[in-house]
Amino acid sequence: MASDLNFVEYICDLMDGAGEVSFKKMFGEYAIYCQNKVVALICDNQLFVKPTAGGRSTIANVIEAPPYPGAKPYFLIEEQLDNREWLSALIQLTASELPTPKPKKPKQVKKSPLK
Repeated sequence: MASDLNFVEYICDLMDGAGEVSFKKMFGEYAIYCQNKVVALICDNQLFVKPTAGGRSTIANVIEAPPYPGAKPYFLIEEQLDNREWLSALIQLTASELPTPKPKKPKQVKKSPLK
């Protein structure tokens, strides 16, 4: 079941205290970005935050689950989902602990053989 865009926008609005938060649709679900880093996924209208040491210490009762079949476990956020300050702090902390993404290499144009 794909996530609802209204739910994604609501969650991103709750995270606005973390800084620049955005989302991108990927494979029918959504990736959440903070500081240009993927910090969370929304799958089946559930929030999954990338696991970090700081995140683990912030979450009182850690529940880990894969956001989709075959994925590594993420922190599943349920109890504090509507707590704007707590969620913003968690996302900001998660973003600060994740490495900066490597710049993408420019696509090379393949040359066709001359006939």
